[in-house]
Amino acid sequence: MSLYIRDDDVDALAKKVQQVTKAPTKTEAVRRALENELARVEQAVPLKERVEKIQNSVRAKMGPNKPEFEMKKFTDEMWEI
Repeated sequence: MSLYIRDDDVDALAKKVQQVTKAPTKTEAVRRALENELARVEQAVPLKERVEKIQNSVRAKMGPNKPEFEMKKFTDEMWEI
């Protein structure tokens, strides 16, 4: 089955990918591009996991949380200096 692309911009992209990758056909170029994109997406780390890693790193650098800390008192003391 041959590949027919109706959108001119998409067709131009497929031809460019074919030329750059030296794929024998436009269909092969599109197949490779789609396979590569699927592999990239499957290997991507979800945003939730990336944020959690950053949060853990910051927590490790900041040390334990001090629930007795009073922000108002702290900022008032800053203005006294």
